[in-house]
Amino acid sequence: MTELRNVEADLARFRVRVFVASLVVLIAFVLLASRLVWLQVVRHDDFSQQAESNRTAIVPVVPNRGLILDRNGIVLASNYSAYTLELSPARLRGHLDKTIDELSEVIEISPRDRRRFKKLLEEMKSIDSLPIRTKLTDEEVARFAVQRYRFPGVDIKARLFRSYPWGELASHVVGYIGRVNQSEKRAMEEWSEEDQANYRGTEYIGKLGVEQAYEKQLHGITGVEQVETSAGGRAVRRLASSPSTPGHTVQLAIDIKLQKLVEDLYGERRGALVALDPRSGEVLAFVSKPTFDPNLFVDGIDSENWQLLNESIDKPLLNRALRGTYPPGSTYKPFMAMAALQTGKRSPSQIINDGGSWSFGGHVFRSHGDHGLGPVDMYLSIVKSSNVYYYTLANEMGVDLMHDFMKPLGFGQYTGIDINGEVRGVLPSQAWKRGYFKRPEHQKWYAGETISLGIGQGYNSFTMLQLAQATATLANGGVKHRPHIVLATEDPVSKARIPAPQPPPENLGFKPEHVAVVRKAMVGVTQQGTSTRVFAGAPYLSGGKTGTAQAVTIGQKEKYNAKKMEEHQRDHALYIAFAPADDPKIAIAALVENAGFGAASAAPITRRVFDYWLLGQYPSEEDLEAVRRGQAAAPIGKPRNASEVAWPPGAGGAAALAATQAASAPVAAAPAASAPAPLALVPASAAVKTSAH
Repeated sequence: MTELRNVEADLARFRVRVFVASLVVLIAFVLLASRLVWLQVVRHDDFSQQAESNRTAIVPVVPNRGLILDRNGIVLASNYSAYTLELSPARLRGHLDKTIDELSEVIEISPRDRRRFKKLLEEMKSIDSLPIRTKLTDEEVARFAVQRYRFPGVDIKARLFRSYPWGELASHVVGYIGRVNQSEKRAMEEWSEEDQANYRGTEYIGKLGVEQAYEKQLHGITGVEQVETSAGGRAVRRLASSPSTPGHTVQLAIDIKLQKLVEDLYGERRGALVALDPRSGEVLAFVSKPTFDPNLFVDGIDSENWQLLNESIDKPLLNRALRGTYPPGSTYKPFMAMAALQTGKRSPSQIINDGGSWSFGGHVFRSHGDHGLGPVDMYLSIVKSSNVYYYTLANEMGVDLMHDFMKPLGFGQYTGIDINGEVRGVLPSQAWKRGYFKRPEHQKWYAGETISLGIGQGYNSFTMLQLAQATATLANGGVKHRPHIVLATEDPVSKARIPAPQPPPENLGFKPEHVAVVRKAMVGVTQQGTSTRVFAGAPYLSGGKTGTAQAVTIGQKEKYNAKKMEEHQRDHALYIAFAPADDPKIAIAALVENAGFGAASAAPITRRVFDYWLLGQYPSEEDLEAVRRGQAAAPIGKPRNASEVAWPPGAGGAAALAATQAASAPVAAAPAASAPAPLALVPASAAVKTSAH
């Protein structure tokens, strides 16, 4: 029997299905239309900005780093461009070591390059790109370009590098730059937003010397570029740009030829010398020996070289002029004499009998190997360097009175010089001892401790910079200037010369008649005293004082015998001086470590500096060699005209000159005693085109 379908019911069900389907389609279209309105109308501006950001990128343009010049316009720090091979560890497909092994088949990568890269990787974990090879040749660049597809995360970049054309010369003054480390990044977070923005994209920063102290002037102002990028993130064209402003050119007061002369005179010996203009505080030479090559640090120093520098017994990284502290020895005596006059403790004519030793509290304080000088007044106490005279004077003055007089001269105080890292040294007093020692029994000041302070021993410990400043102040009649290494900076845009700001000089109130007594005695040292042989035949008068300072303590019943001691335990040789005597234009404090008597080692160096600065004379080769060996007094051989001495100096000079000429046009050195040459000696274009990191 055939079943008949209910057509009406089927139609009803079909209509319901069509309605539901239509409703679903309608809702879907409404949702799509709503989403379209949301994306294209409501969020149009946001997504348009995101799309533009995906298409373009804002890239900081790091400014060219400013040049550093000496007082005569000779370039001490410049820049050059080179290609670097860089790895971005986060973007590498394979293992890092495997990638480096494969890369070494295309471009030579030495074990030193690997060690340096691993060291950078440990220190700079957040850095996207790190160099594994620098200074690639054109051939190496071409070889890598062909194989580039094999090495995602590896790229070649063109960078500007800092160059120190004279290598180790004046390295402690000029300093060096290096990659920004994590501690420096944390310190930067405390900077103002403007300063932080200016260092975006900057990978290098000054680490020492002028490079560090004048970092912000040398750095310049960062620019920005808006570039269009491909899907792979590679820039394809520049859309807009705001150029960077190069860093300022910094001109130093240092005379680099004088600096070179002093470093040559020291040879392989350790020590420090600071030469100042007492009329202004300008630092004419700032020597610390041994030195180091700052170029080693620019790319990141490898562990081998770092170990050699850091573990050397000679401590080449120590700036002895700024951070080395030493007893001043007998060079302290002129200042003690001035203290006696100013405080009324002694008159110039008062006689003290020097019997060769002086006893106090059961302790014998020796003098000149127990050979006495007999009756001495203030003049002879300095000329003949009487210890007994100053033992008794120290006892009469007491430690606190000595402290109060020496403090304004700068002993045991920060000089405020315009590079970082200065140490304070020790100018003892009763208050100092109470604060320095922890145990109560060690905090008490004993009268016997005062005696040796009078001859610059005991707790006295000062830098050569402090000793040079005090000498310059005495030579300048008691008017003290702050030592400064930088003369001026030059704005790269306006070419305006901006003198480095200096505080006003401080007058210590020395009576002219007292200054005359001490200065006359210091002149006597060079005419009939301990440095007579050194200054024989000099056409100018100078004042000076030799000094010998203990490096280790000698027992009361022992006698000093250099031959029986290790070299690092022998006495230090010191000399302070100023010239010309009637109108001082240069003041010096010099120290040669473990070299014995100041007259034999430190004074001869000072004589050659005076001859250079005042007479324009450069020592003969035989004289240079004799001074290096500590076997010279007055100059020997025929001196050369300083202006005719070849520059660039010595071995490697041609390469150094080429590096300098790449940074600027050749600069003729001005005569030694001339006024600072204007910054315009270096073409403005050089400062703009070649400065960098």
